[in-house]
Amino acid sequence: MKDVYASVRAGGMDVHYKSTTVTMRDANGRVVRREQLEHADRAKLRRVLSRWPAAAPMVMEASFGWGWLADLMKELGLRPQLSNCYKLEQMRKARGWAKTNKKDADLLSLLPYEADGWWKVWMAPPEVRDRREWMRYRASLVHIQTATKNRIWALFHRHGIQHEFSDLFGAGGRVFLAELCREGRCGEVVLLDGALWALRGLVRLLSDVRGQLARIARALHGQLERSELARRLDGIPGIGLILAHTLMAEIGCIERFASHRRLAGYSLLAPIAADTGEDDGRKPIGRHLGRRGNRTLKWSFIEAAHGAVRRGGKWRRIFDSVTAGGKRNRNDGYIKVARELVKVVFVVWSKKVAYTDSPPPRPRLSPRQRAERFLCSARSGTGQPCHPMAVVRR
Repeated sequence: MKDVYASVRAGGMDVHYKSTTVTMRDANGRVVRREQLEHADRAKLRRVLSRWPAAAPMVMEASFGWGWLADLMKELGLRPQLSNCYKLEQMRKARGWAKTNKKDADLLSLLPYEADGWWKVWMAPPEVRDRREWMRYRASLVHIQTATKNRIWALFHRHGIQHEFSDLFGAGGRVFLAELCREGRCGEVVLLDGALWALRGLVRLLSDVRGQLARIARALHGQLERSELARRLDGIPGIGLILAHTLMAEIGCIERFASHRRLAGYSLLAPIAADTGEDDGRKPIGRHLGRRGNRTLKWSFIEAAHGAVRRGGKWRRIFDSVTAGGKRNRNDGYIKVARELVKVVFVVWSKKVAYTDSPPPRPRLSPRQRAERFLCSARSGTGQPCHPMAVVRR
């Protein structure tokens, strides 16, 4: 069986819930083998994977369900890699290929032969994926909590139940809800059996969800005490316990970003241009935020921006400079503050320093040091920068 894989140099894997379609190619890019992996029998799957060539990169899409299979392949000494789903989709459309499991595996198997890794996506390790499970589970509970509160409000509205609590779900409001569930009436309003059952069930569901959120908060507080990075992020204005853990989960590894600009682009906070360059009489579209990136990070930084603006200081001044003191374009102001917070998070994380409102000034260079830096960065005898103004491709 090993002779079958002797010529394999790369492969593509179209991963689904129950099975994976595999295409393998030789050094010249020719298809030499196709396989169908069944996921139900894990022992058989191990035996099949153990026969694969360890040096050949195996590419799969960075979509749902790749994690466990990639971990298994790494355990067996293989080289799984991830590709960008959107770029792969555009590549398939450009070729005019139909979308089938076989065609997807064929296209994935071609990616290792590309001149550069434009298609690659960072493969998050198990500990980062586990942190994401924590935060995304919490986010789902918050959505359930909000939906449950809205259903209780809707029930009150349908039956004309009035109350005087500023927060129906605060301490006093919960006592009122408990009494209403027990008695089934509020003043002249008497709830029939269907409405009363619904109200009791919604209140119990809300109580259970709150209990789970409280347990998650206690667990995250424990992790905050053990994680130096979480404590540093927690000290940045607007970023508390939850957002600190969300940033750690979604960013994962700060070293994969060459600069804060790359992190801002990944967080959908780097404006991009959409001008055509043609004078068609219409107003230019101009710069706008992109749509391809990590939306959870965008939400996190904008949420942190709201908190930083409420704190005041330089963050309020940044906000006021864009919004004329908060009178117009408030969303633009929060985006501007969020973009500045990206810089702060990048520095605090990458340089392992604590946040301070007044960072230390940069050391001033002596005239001799400035002259030496200029000479090192200029082409001899020209006074021009040593790097070319445009990349010459041969």
